[in-house]
Amino acid sequence: MRDFLIFQLIASLGAMGEFGGHERRGTLGLPGRSAVIGTLGAALGRRRDQDFEDLEALKIAVASFGRTAPLRDYHTVQTVPSAAVKKPQSRPQALRDAAAQDRLNTVLTSRDYRTDCVFGVAVSGGDLAALARALKAPVFSTFMGRKSCPLSAPFDPQIVAAETPAEALSHLRLPPWIGARQMIEIVAEEGTDLTAPARLEVRHDRALDRALWHYGPGRYGVAHPDIRAEAVTVPNEAAR
Repeated sequence: MRDFLIFQLIASLGAMGEFGGHERRGTLGLPGRSAVIGTLGAALGRRRDQDFEDLEALKIAVASFGRTAPLRDYHTVQTVPSAAVKKPQSRPQALRDAAAQDRLNTVLTSRDYRTDCVFGVAVSGGDLAALARALKAPVFSTFMGRKSCPLSAPFDPQIVAAETPAEALSHLRLPPWIGARQMIEIVAEEGTDLTAPARLEVRHDRALDRALWHYGPGRYGVAHPDIRAEAVTVPNEAAR
């Protein structure tokens, strides 16, 4: 057995990264590795240009308790036709020059979200006690992917001993209003024991340069414990 730091990520609305395009910004079904590391960094008071090497060395598993539903929001964005402005010094200048020529375009863009987000995170390696203390009193504000998606419950960090991340997450204490939930999916780095048949996926959520928002691919195992008899069920706090 080994020690795991477990905590919850709960929000009515969340956006968990994906490739950022001009016309659409997608979202994963649950937070990626870089999102968890960013949350831990925010709790510790780390800025994007500071060292994250110790956090990048952590082993991380993320599980979903309940199936989130998709939600799409639409925005309009002003763009500048390339023929309207020649070699502008900046985008604001390009917009001003194009507006003066009455040659601005308006483009419809979309942002994807997930509703009813109830996730559990299991972390191993590193100074788990220090991370637990930081999650109890975060230095910076934390949210579910975007600032428009605030968390609706504290992290409630705990350090537990378990054989696997799924077993560790069976000790989560979900808020009373969430109710009992079954783990339906768990994602961890390739080679992690997930206690259920897993498929491999490649996800672009490994930070290469946080200051420049550059991310690279990582290989992950994705398992669905609910297809086995020993599926994990998390009781809510009121039932304890």
